[in-house]
Amino acid sequence: MLYPLKFRPIVKQTIWGGKKLAGKNETGVQSGIGESWEISGVQDNISVVSEGALADNNLQELIEIYMGDLVGDKIYEQFGIEFPLLIKYIDACDNLSIQVHPDDTVAKERHNAYGKTEMWYVVEADPTAQLLMGFNKDTDKSEYLAKLHNNTLPEILNTEKVKKGDCFFIPAGTVHAIGKGCFIAEIQQTSDITYRIYDYDRRDKNGNPRELHTELATDVINFKEQKEHGVHYHQHENHTEELVGCKYFTTNYLKFDKEIEKDYIRIDSFVIYMCLQGNFSVVYNTDKFIKVKQGETILVPACFKNIFLIPEKEATLLEIYISY
Repeated sequence: MLYPLKFRPIVKQTIWGGKKLAGKNETGVQSGIGESWEISGVQDNISVVSEGALADNNLQELIEIYMGDLVGDKIYEQFGIEFPLLIKYIDACDNLSIQVHPDDTVAKERHNAYGKTEMWYVVEADPTAQLLMGFNKDTDKSEYLAKLHNNTLPEILNTEKVKKGDCFFIPAGTVHAIGKGCFIAEIQQTSDITYRIYDYDRRDKNGNPRELHTELATDVINFKEQKEHGVHYHQHENHTEELVGCKYFTTNYLKFDKEIEKDYIRIDSFVIYMCLQGNFSVVYNTDKFIKVKQGETILVPACFKNIFLIPEKEATLLEIYISY
């Protein structure tokens, strides 16, 4: 019997990671944790259910059994047992590399994989935190390579100062980087393909330069001026507000201090909640409920079309699903 599912976080140690995700790490390591993969269908990183009757089953096994009841009929037809989204938190204690991701066509040709269009929601930000996204003017391959090789690439990239609550959409092909002091919720296609362009001449733990993917990256970059990546939205309390709607995912913002009824009869999709602030309960099957705490992520199977969200006092969450 299906029910709203929580999963064990998959934590990733990185050279730029911090301490904000330490509570998600069962190994006891307290620092250097860059990412927590909340829900993942990436091969060798398949999420495992943490609670309830289905605990210890992984997401792929459950899709194989429950098919459209879990993910939605159209999603199952398109993706089979591969879960189509990767949901994560990112804690940047230092600058991440400047990078780009291929689209579906190139990723399929080169890696037999999906491309990577993604979005970021800034959960917390230091006063000096910023992001790099897209070019601040039209450029071309030769100018880009010249800037890259003389270590001045950031000069032709947009710099975005960020604060809590900011949201950005990053289509495949957009050069981008998360800066020091950003704590971010990321929603993306299921893909772990990253072309690293520039990495500030950093070394890995063995003292070797980190691998760059200059040639692969150059072929997929959008060289056009891209000055506007921020998403403008209103934070109306007790009202669901769309942040991003694209063919890969829809993400909504909801801040609420009273009971909210959700009717998903028109949505043939699982629904994910990332609890950014506060605590709330998901009420399903009329009288059953699961509590969700700040920092937790829960997946509501597609078969649940009518649920209620009840805040402990006040809660803020991201609501994620796929629209057709």
